[in-house]
Amino acid sequence: MLFYNLKGIYHCLIPASRKLKSKIKTLESMQDAQLDRIKERLQYYCNLKKESFISSPPITNIALKNLLSNHGSRYCYDLFSLLRYFNLKNLKLEFISGDVNTSFISPAICKSRPIGSNNNILLKLDSARHFKFLKDFQKNEIYQNKSNILFFRGGCYQTHRKDFMRKFFTHPLIDAGHVGSLKDPELKKWFKGKADLKTHLKHKFILSLEGNDVATNLKWIMSSNSIAIAPKMKFETWFMEGKLVENVHYLKIKDDYSDLLEQLEFIKENPDLANFIIHNANEYTKEFQNKKIEEILGILVLRKYFYLTNQIEVTPLELELFA
Repeated sequence: MLFYNLKGIYHCLIPASRKLKSKIKTLESMQDAQLDRIKERLQYYCNLKKESFISSPPITNIALKNLLSNHGSRYCYDLFSLLRYFNLKNLKLEFISGDVNTSFISPAICKSRPIGSNNNILLKLDSARHFKFLKDFQKNEIYQNKSNILFFRGGCYQTHRKDFMRKFFTHPLIDAGHVGSLKDPELKKWFKGKADLKTHLKHKFILSLEGNDVATNLKWIMSSNSIAIAPKMKFETWFMEGKLVENVHYLKIKDDYSDLLEQLEFIKENPDLANFIIHNANEYTKEFQNKKIEEILGILVLRKYFYLTNQIEVTPLELELFA
């Protein structure tokens, strides 16, 4: 975390606007298939046209001091890792930090959104918390050798998480525990404390429940040799959770958990399907670990935003990608 903070401070204080042209120029050397994928993802993150901004143009000046005081360092570090490539003197944007679980009336940049909300423009924000992927050495234990217990640790403040704990906290096939505040007597009853990554990875099945927005653990589970067990996602981030396919990238359960035990029994009896899901989930996460592509995509989201709001001109190739 110290390195993350130092890098964040560097990005906030040291502009790199002279490097922008060379960053954009890297697009010219990419293969058509790679450009098509960039265009697809760019459209997913920012699916807007110029008309979207006519009644609500951005009015917030990009001032580091104001952003830090209003939005916190984790969000600003990630935002400024991209904004530093721009000449910010005359640029404006609308930026909403935190766990976003509603659809905006007018366009703004944020970390998360209800799936399909066009006005919520996604960037890779709060990445130190949300974008953790496992290295190969952390996946040494093969799926077949792991425990058949469903494992979960998390803050159980939301109604749907409390419902799960009430139904399954004492079940012998489930090791679930609350982590966090103990002000609520019910939460105190469920408290088990934090579990490290090594403990999580001893289990074939790890529960991934959305909280205020997306489930923080989903990304690293999908890069592991365990299976994410989850209801169908309602929210999404830069990870494009809306693109995940049930029983292909994760094992789906009903929102009320009524089929949980049945689904656990089913996947235990179908190891080929389990390995299929793990393989697909691992492959899905690889795209988000290419640092060069992730950076240029983030820059392009901002370029598209500033272009749509009539604040900058863009290259012909960018116009093709924005179309």
